[in-house]
Formats: sequence, structure tokens, C-alpha cells
Amino acid sequence: MEKILSPGNERIKHIAKMLSTAKERKYSGKYMSEGLRMVREVPAEDLDQLFMTQEFFEKHVSEDERLMRLVNISNDRNDCFIVSDAVLRKLADTENPQGIVATVNMKTYELDDLLGDASEIPLIMVIERMQDPGNMGTIIRTAEGAGATGILVSYDSVDVYSPKVVRASMGSIFRKHIVVTVDLLGDIRRLKEKKIRVYGMHLNGSSIYETKLTGPSAFLIGNEGAGLTKEISAEADKLLRIPMMGEVESLNAGTSATIISYEALRQRIKAGEDILFGGF
Repeated sequence: MEKILSPGNERIKHIAKMLSTAKERKYSGKYMSEGLRMVREVPAEDLDQLFMTQEFFEKHVSEDERLMRLVNISNDRNDCFIVSDAVLRKLADTENPQGIVATVNMKTYELDDLLGDASEIPLIMVIERMQDPGNMGTIIRTAEGAGATGILVSYDSVDVYSPKVVRASMGSIFRKHIVVTVDLLGDIRRLKEKKIRVYGMHLNGSSIYETKLTGPSAFLIGNEGAGLTKEISAEADKLLRIPMMGEVESLNAGTSATIISYEALRQRIKAGEDILFGGF
């Protein structure tokens, strides 16, 4: 493995610039994964380059089979580097990096990829103008946990490949189909043409617990403060709300997405059990 000890190394400066903004990440087709847990989640086929300190290598790599495999793959391509603490800090997004970062190749998906395979009932999270990286990462993670087949995101939302979103997704970003669109309205209409029923989360909607969510579904989740725009909410086949007790008016976008997607999962599991066991 080649050693890189100076933050002024041309490769390091190039990567730091390449990954510094959403525009540069999109142009390069790469993003950053940082820390032991996140790097070991990177699919081998998506791994670009690997950087770690000598201390990290000696402490962790030999004891972690999955991490060792990634190191061997990148080393065989001459894309694995031992770096100084100063170099790692230049590449990392956190104040106290754990000793390892990886650059990852973005995957490109089309709208049809969000529908899942023939054995799945489509369940799509549609995100409009979301700005908080924690919420976005939570939704990506929730989408995997609740069995969503994909995520459609408007271009004016927070960058789904920003370091904070990647960390908040806890590895789910590597496994979920995500499409960032410049034509959210048109893509929603195309989903409807494919017999996907579209539900908008709205304070004036019907209770999610009184709505059947077992069929092909897409859930519209809006901006944290302003919610869905009138133009997008008008495309919903039905508006839904999460019932609230006390004086709470609404939940944050990440929490709302979690509740609605898991209610859909609960109903689908129940429907499957009814088919298997005759409703008992």
C-alpha cells in the first residue's frame, strides 16, 4: 500500500475538492463514506478508493473479515492508501475521524427501478424540498427497514450524498434505489400512470389508521417547515395525516415518514397473514 503523509499531496487535494460540494460530487459521480461502521457497509462493487491511518490498519483490519476483503480489493487495484492523521482530517467531515474513509461510486437509477421487482408491491417515498440532512438520512434508513422499494427526491432537497446524510442513513444509502429528479411533478404523474396510488402527508388529511395502504403506494413528504407545495399536494389521490394527542400539531418529516411507512408495512404483513391463515 502506498503511503500519503502530506495533506498537500495532489491526489488528496483533488479528492478533497471533488467531494467538497454537491456540485462537485455530482460531477465526479463519487461521495464519501467515513468511519469503521460505514466503510465496512460499502458494497465491494461500489468501492472507489480507501484511506486509513497505520494505527487503524493495525487495530481493526486483521480482525474484521469484511473490512479485510475491501482492503484487499482496493489494494489489488492500487487504490488503498495508508495516510497520516493530517491527511485523514483533510478528507474526513467529522472533527474526530475514526481513522478510515472511503470514496464510493454513485449508482444511477431510473424511475422504473423504484417499483421493485415482480414479487414486490411498490412502496415509494417521495421527498419534496427537504433540507435537513438528518431527516433525509432517517428517511433513507426507514425506507430500507420498512421495505420501501425506492425513494424519489426533488433536486432542490438536501444532497442525498452529503456526508451528514450518508452518516444518518447508517449504510442504507448503499442499498436503496434513490432517484433525484428535476421534474418531481412529472415523475409523480408517471407513477400514477403505473397504477401507483399517491398519498400526500397533510394536516387536513384522513387518518392513516383508517386508510388501506396494502396496494402499490407512494407517500409524499414535504419540507420540514412548509410541508408540501400546493402543486405537489394537488397530485395526491388522497391526503393523509397522523393523529395527534395533546397540543402537538405535527411531527418532523423524518418521524412522519417512519410512521406512515411502518403503518403500510404493518398492514401488508397483516394482509399476508390473513391470506395464509384465513383471517384468524
